[in-house]
Amino acid sequence: MSGLITPSRRELLIATGLCVLFGARAAAEPSLPRRLKLKNANTGESFDGPYRDADGPIPSAIADLGVFLRDHHVNKVGPVHVDTLDFLADVMAAVGAPEATILSAYRTPETNAMLATYIVGVAEKSQHLLGRALDVTFDARLADAHAAALKMARGGVGWYPASNFIHLDTGPLRSWERGGSGIELLFASETRRSPVVADPHKALPVAGMKLPTGLPPCREATKSGVLVVRGSACAL
Repeated sequence: MSGLITPSRRELLIATGLCVLFGARAAAEPSLPRRLKLKNANTGESFDGPYRDADGPIPSAIADLGVFLRDHHVNKVGPVHVDTLDFLADVMAAVGAPEATILSAYRTPETNAMLATYIVGVAEKSQHLLGRALDVTFDARLADAHAAALKMARGGVGWYPASNFIHLDTGPLRSWERGGSGIELLFASETRRSPVVADPHKALPVAGMKLPTGLPPCREATKSGVLVVRGSACAL
């Protein structure tokens, strides 16, 4: 024997510095390989790769997803709920959606309070504050995705047909539908700044790309098979 001690998957997840949370469903079920292909409508960033394998959540992928799903208004990273990622992955699989566009994910209390001042329907105790909620849209079959999410009964499901997105969360079981109420303003682009988290990977520029000043760097993280592209000036 070499005498080397191999860290456990849990220890590696702790080492990312993120708060990684498992709901009852995610903790009880055996881990299966899962992947997601996502685009962030607000930052132009992309995530394309596995986030689970047979041993559980992949630490480097979860670290990337924590940054990808951050509160872009203030560039703060929140907790990552694996059961919420699983909920989204299962909805996508149910309707054959190869990719989802994230419109809103984690929110800080200050961002939630700011949005509540001019958008009707922003909950004071939103699941977004806990990192358990995702507002998403798909290129097709959005109504079918809403119906599939309701049948799964994993938590909250909101339907916003006028704004063309659905809300998914792993909080208490409930559902609702809302029309236009200025909520589309939630997804307006902001000035892009580097997120205030430690980067667990080296930054590797995309070949041939020259970034304008002020945009976060392009990055390719290949340790877990994940491709993350930062900033609207980057290209896959």
